[in-house]
Amino acid sequence: MESLNGQELISRRSNKDVSLLELRDRLAEFAAVRGWDKHHSPRNLLLALVGEVGELSEIFQWKGEVERGLPNWSSSDKEHLEEELSDVLLYLVQLADVCGLDLGQAALSKLVKNARKYPVVKP
Repeated sequence: MESLNGQELISRRSNKDVSLLELRDRLAEFAAVRGWDKHHSPRNLLLALVGEVGELSEIFQWKGEVERGLPNWSSSDKEHLEEELSDVLLYLVQLADVCGLDLGQAALSKLVKNARKYPVVKP
């Protein structure tokens, strides 16, 4: 299996619309070529995910309410947020994969359940 570097991972796709399946496949390949997949048990991935959520939370911890679009944030603060959000997403995708779950389908099913549970109430 070839060893992929960061630029090779990015350059394979220039389109911004990335599917969960593509992320899943790239993550599996990324871990496999590095021999990390043997450490990716559901428990280990969950604990890593929780750690990343903690890092994400730290970004907002003392900021109070933040406006949509983050108009008062510096580009470096936004980049840091992107990195932490990405870490959370990547671990979540990996966790679903090693558990044998279709995360995209599960999310769509959950939206349907939520729509039934919380119907639109018109005034």
